[in-house]
Amino acid sequence: MTSTGKTHMPLKNPHTLPADDVLKELNSAPEGLSSSEAERRLAEHGPNRLPTAKKEGLLKSFLKHFHDLLIYILIAAALITALLGHLIDTGVILAVVIVNAVIGFVQEGKAEQALEGLRKMLSLHAQVHRDNQWKEIDADDLVRGDIVRLRSGNRVPADIRLIKAVNLRIEESALTGESLPVEKNTQPVAAETGVGDRLSMVYSGTIVSAGRGTGVVTATGTDTELGRINKMISEVEILATPLTRQMNHFGKILSIAIVGMSGLMWFTGWILHDFSLAELFLAAIGFAVAAIPEGLPAILTITLALGVQSMARNNAITRKLNAIETLGSVTTICSDKTGTLTRNEMTVQHVVTKAGNYKVEGMGYAPEGRIAENGQDASLQGHADLYDLVEIMAVCNDSDIAEHDGQWNVIGEPTEGALRTLAKKARFDDKDYERIAVIPFESENKFMATLNRIPGGDMRILLKGAPDRLLDHCINERGQDGSIQMLDHSFWEKQLEELGKQGLRILAGAMREVASDKGDLKLDDIKEDMVFVGLVGIIDPPRPEAIEAIRVCHDAGIRVMMITGDHADTAKAIGSEMGIGDGDHAVIGAELEKASDEDLLRIVQDNDIFARTSPEHKLRLVKALQAGGQVVAMTGDGVNDAPALKRADVGVAMGIKGSEATKEAADIVLADDNFTSIEKAVEEGRTIYDNLRKAILFILPTNGAEALVILAAIVFGLVLPLTPVQILWVNMVTAVTLALALAFEPAEPGVMSRPPRKPGTPILGGILLWRIGFVSLLIGGATICVFLIERHAGLSLELSRTLAVNTLVCGQIFYLFNSRYLYKTTLSVKRIFANRIAWPAIGVLAILQLGFVYAPFMQRWFGTAGLEPRHWAVPLGIGAIVFILVEVEKAFTRRFLLS
Repeated sequence: MTSTGKTHMPLKNPHTLPADDVLKELNSAPEGLSSSEAERRLAEHGPNRLPTAKKEGLLKSFLKHFHDLLIYILIAAALITALLGHLIDTGVILAVVIVNAVIGFVQEGKAEQALEGLRKMLSLHAQVHRDNQWKEIDADDLVRGDIVRLRSGNRVPADIRLIKAVNLRIEESALTGESLPVEKNTQPVAAETGVGDRLSMVYSGTIVSAGRGTGVVTATGTDTELGRINKMISEVEILATPLTRQMNHFGKILSIAIVGMSGLMWFTGWILHDFSLAELFLAAIGFAVAAIPEGLPAILTITLALGVQSMARNNAITRKLNAIETLGSVTTICSDKTGTLTRNEMTVQHVVTKAGNYKVEGMGYAPEGRIAENGQDASLQGHADLYDLVEIMAVCNDSDIAEHDGQWNVIGEPTEGALRTLAKKARFDDKDYERIAVIPFESENKFMATLNRIPGGDMRILLKGAPDRLLDHCINERGQDGSIQMLDHSFWEKQLEELGKQGLRILAGAMREVASDKGDLKLDDIKEDMVFVGLVGIIDPPRPEAIEAIRVCHDAGIRVMMITGDHADTAKAIGSEMGIGDGDHAVIGAELEKASDEDLLRIVQDNDIFARTSPEHKLRLVKALQAGGQVVAMTGDGVNDAPALKRADVGVAMGIKGSEATKEAADIVLADDNFTSIEKAVEEGRTIYDNLRKAILFILPTNGAEALVILAAIVFGLVLPLTPVQILWVNMVTAVTLALALAFEPAEPGVMSRPPRKPGTPILGGILLWRIGFVSLLIGGATICVFLIERHAGLSLELSRTLAVNTLVCGQIFYLFNSRYLYKTTLSVKRIFANRIAWPAIGVLAILQLGFVYAPFMQRWFGTAGLEPRHWAVPLGIGAIVFILVEVEKAFTRRFLLS
């Protein structure tokens, strides 16, 4: 065909039109396009690929770590000291700024690559009919109107409206969440039908699991369903994490306070005392440097990085540092079903015959587990009814299972793989069965039949398929005593109802004996005298460990919701078994489609199970939960989960069965695809948040004490007891050594028994803010007193400042042990030695401090002087006093404020 008709706009709702009308709308024909017409359309619409995302350059990625108000103040301080000629001060301040940026840059991890992951899902080649012949071309060169041929194992190269379909089944789980391959046909469906139920369409990136088909390309590149998800991912707004929001708020308040106090202190010194401008500027800079917790960004980053390593040991790979802490504040986990809560491995759970109801134990494709009736083992030798049904399911079967590296996998259809596993559990041997003929599964018939020569030489027709179709073809059944009886329709309808309530996929089996010389099999052969044998119930089973993990989450006050593309009955059954929802109701995608944003807020509050959802539905649900003040973690493994994962406060992808797009959109990837790892990650997140609070509670009194020292010196007209570079030294070495030890604190008892902290709750409450002020006053007051007393005793300025610095440091060393327990006492030998990192950290700090005091180059840089041994008694004694007074304060708090 060489039509020159225009095809500017993508064809809307091709699933609603007959195939001939779709061809007409696309100016195409069953024989396809000519090469010249295809080239014209390619030039008009562009290649069949997704756009490449513009990546952030390394320089920009590095420079953004300087974008912080507190960093701007430090840079301004460095410029002023440079103008005043204090180049050593300038160098030290800039070094601190650069070190912080480098740590953030290195720990940030690799950049987001969600769009690249989606591009990897696209097919590389396609078989297309052009110029009246079939040819293979690059999938990039496909255009709307091309006729494409699909075969088992192909990846669908574009969105295609089917013209012909023979036993065509498509694996769409990555796109829709459907756990089973979908049987396709050519019949149009209603306009409002969801993607998962558009049986006349196949979509780009999905996989042909069986059969063959031919269709016309209706959308390419960004116009495909995959392209639409790609656009959603690129447009999703990423929310700041709770920690980021709190730290940004803290930084703004602190910046305003520092600038305001520095200005006020400058004017106070100028009006009340005869300070020179240079002295006032140095004092103001000293105050700013003292009040800014320079080591805090580094210690936060390092603490989170240590959390990354700890979570990796528990099979949770962290791609974004802040996600670890955010997990600790999660209030709602939205989980996909297939492959996350369930194994994504079809399993036979029930076998029903007229003579018995059998329960099949074990999960997945591994042939492990027994078949039992009323709790007793049921062997094939003692149960002829069971033997007949297993024979049908095993022999009338084109799939197999195999073990590879300790993992059992299906070769072929998942449902048939489950039936092969059933046969191996029953120890059924089919090697002596000879297949003579077969009627393959057809979407129109919904059954498969084989003609087999069985051991002994007899011939038998074996039939398996949809129960309603087999019941129509049978007039007899295998009775309880093994005899052939009239079919009891009411009995089987009751059994179907019972199995259906459990969300099971149900297959039926039938058979009949035929003449030993029969050599072919026709549809007419199975329309008469077939004997109905029984039913099997199949499900994608829940992970047992996930059930326990959900219980732990509920105990921790975390709500667990199921959001799946699967059918509502299946979702309700799995939800009931796992303790999600009430098991009686599931909201389906069509209801979400009609709901306004206000209605959606009510729906997400009242329901925990959502079925037949599209990527847009999942994204709206996450947004609605966030609008209601929830901190949301979203888990999933399919491409359809990627936009919601990116929007969620924490996106969690499955590492084994997850798509590349989902992994790259996620903050955390589970190496074992196990929901239990999410619960462990939440526990780790809570522990890390506790340790961050302890680090902040430890660091801020240092800054408070230093700021108090500078402020008092200006107000009372004193010589500065500490210089800006000495303050920077204390801030950095205590943070890097002592505060880092707090990152190794184990989890507090009962960490998963308390409810999540409420969104918006400040990092430090009133009691802890009081402690920061109390300790700042203790250490700061002691530092001023030591400086003034030693100056009065005739010590040099350098020696007095050196003693003042060591008073600060020793106060912090002793206060470290107070900070390890927010409210509990530290006065026990066991608790003092519980943290194995604390004592080595103190040892490192002692070495650094000795260099600070006695090394000539350090004396030159920091203006220090060597102390005599008797001088060390003063700071050590003051440190011990600080420790005792803080323990008294904690006891008072426990007694009167927390009781």
